[in-house]
Amino acid sequence: MTNDTNPSGKSDTAKGPGLEEARLRQQAIGVKLRHLFDDVVNEPVPDEFLDILRRADERGSDKA
Repeated sequence: MTNDTNPSGKSDTAKGPGLEEARLRQQAIGVKLRHLFDDVVNEPVPDEFLDILRRADERGSDKA
């Protein structure tokens, strides 16, 4: 399988600094999104939400 991301046959450097700048910007956005996602994942779960989950589990086990 070939990678046809550049069908013109020209190298990416021939497209100038705009392409490189766009790639760097895209990479920076990706890094920031990963940090944001990690922060959200590592946030503690509120006690009220844990209580709701416990009650839901208890109701589910009562039906079984």
